[in-house]
Amino acid sequence: MKTRIAIAGAGYIGLAHIEALRQSLTCSLAAIVDPSPAAGKAAAAAEVPLFPSIDELLRKAPPDGIVLATPNQLHVPQALQCIEAELATFVEKPIAPTATEGERLVRAVERKHARVLIGHHRAHSPILAKAKEVVDSGVLGRVVAVIGSATFFKPDHYFDDGPWRKEPGGGPILINMIHEVHNLRMLCGEIVAVQAIASHAVRNFPVEDTVAINLQFANGALGSFMLSDTAACPRSWEQTSQENKAYPTYDDEDCYVIAGTNGSLSVPTMRLKTYARPEDRSWWKPFQVGRVEITREDPIALQMEHFGAVVRGEAQPVVSAADGLANLRVTEAITEAARTGAIVRL
Repeated sequence: MKTRIAIAGAGYIGLAHIEALRQSLTCSLAAIVDPSPAAGKAAAAAEVPLFPSIDELLRKAPPDGIVLATPNQLHVPQALQCIEAELATFVEKPIAPTATEGERLVRAVERKHARVLIGHHRAHSPILAKAKEVVDSGVLGRVVAVIGSATFFKPDHYFDDGPWRKEPGGGPILINMIHEVHNLRMLCGEIVAVQAIASHAVRNFPVEDTVAINLQFANGALGSFMLSDTAACPRSWEQTSQENKAYPTYDDEDCYVIAGTNGSLSVPTMRLKTYARPEDRSWWKPFQVGRVEITREDPIALQMEHFGAVVRGEAQPVVSAADGLANLRVTEAITEAARTGAIVRL
């Protein structure tokens, strides 16, 4: 019998989760929770009941687990409600609108030993898993630096469709950089300090459109990251990984380069350059050049299969509530560093 999972929120990401459930071999869509009139179409198409609130879902047809793909400000109160009902819960990123609210949820998860997964779907990417395997193998030597980018151009209608995106909190730091933070933590370890310079010179909205970020990791490695939603450049995960078919992709571009004392790995092309003998390392010596083999699978689908395993008690969450909070703390630190011009330590 398939694990029955309800989806709260039938917006863009909620619909993606609904489709993942409809394609799943181990999980099924139990219900949709959304008070908006548009949600009726999604429920009718999926042939599942529609509920206006989580209260009514829990009262009339409690599922095995629930996905909260609702507005950010609802994540914590709804997650606390589900935890209290002893329902396995998947909370879309960010875990909360603020780290202070996120701390409240993390405390509840720890106190109740709750089954909670945070929706950083790239954590389920086979490409990132392979990149982490390469870094952890030691073939690059000691990690020294990471160079990253998330540069893309969001069209005008993106902001017209969601005017909140023109205001503080609606920019690429919270919406996009939080994904990158989790990737960088996976690959290079914990981030302990940040510097940042932000600009809104292109669109002149009250929120940033471009940010230059410096990162310090606990292991001593340093990172630089360029973030922009007004740069016509495809060096972003969406436009290089080929994982999301909604985006055109360019297989000659990378969005991360991880450099160690013995070599470097470019991601997601997975081009590997290493020295054959450590004693011969020199910029006058040639690298051995290769490419790490990878497989590509939809991380949204893999994430849902993982959540099903969490619901059934077969797995611990790959992205815990504590992880979600750590990602949010780093993005808040970037915002604070850009505002003050100071190094912000975590």
